[in-house]
Amino acid sequence: MKPISIRAMSASFGAVQVLHDVNIDITPGECFGLVGESGSGKSTILRCASLLNANWTGQVLIDGRDIRDMPVSERARTLQMVFQDPYGSLHPRHSIRTTLAEGLRVNGVRDQEPRLRHAMQDVGLPEEFLDRYPHQLSGGQRQRVAIARALVMEPDILFLDEPTSALDVSVQAEVLNLLMRLREEKGFTYVMVSHDLAVVDHMCERFAIMQQGCIVEVLPRTAIPGNQATQPYARELIAASLEYENAL
Repeated sequence: MKPISIRAMSASFGAVQVLHDVNIDITPGECFGLVGESGSGKSTILRCASLLNANWTGQVLIDGRDIRDMPVSERARTLQMVFQDPYGSLHPRHSIRTTLAEGLRVNGVRDQEPRLRHAMQDVGLPEEFLDRYPHQLSGGQRQRVAIARALVMEPDILFLDEPTSALDVSVQAEVLNLLMRLREEKGFTYVMVSHDLAVVDHMCERFAIMQQGCIVEVLPRTAIPGNQATQPYARELIAASLEYENAL
């Protein structure tokens, strides 16, 4: 388990600045949430911290080491991303076996077949699914494959970009419980983007509320039920979420 430290992260898309001096410390084994309205910069933090977007300033330190100093193969073994849309993140013409093996092949991992089988077992899918294609799977099964693709590299950290928002409500709970079990078994550190405070309350020890590329407040999940936020926007966001849940 490795700590994550984000220091003075700022990013712009053209003339528009989308992140403003973001600072976050995440402890080893923690699930840390990023919450806010669409366009607040939540997913951008993950894309910058994973170097999917390299156009940013500041530092991301993993166990004290700058992520920019890591070779690509080491970075792939340290952190992996699970994306929001499982169908969009899986190649429609590649079998599940090909999809899962790609990262292993690119990074020169030799024991591929045992890793593929073990990853499928970890996410609760039968091994024969390795020879299926994404269109032959349900949405929940595709997201399990997306998680398995991250697991085959045996990382320490998973970045979860709204991993259940594209799924039916009944399937969301299954995937969230799967992620909780994997974290308990393997000691992962999670950074999880979500617009749903109920998901954050279920998964995360702490969370940051974001607005217009800035962190407004960092809170423990115990602050949600009684709305113990101190900043006005954070209180407004939590109040709206609680009101919505009470109306259901």
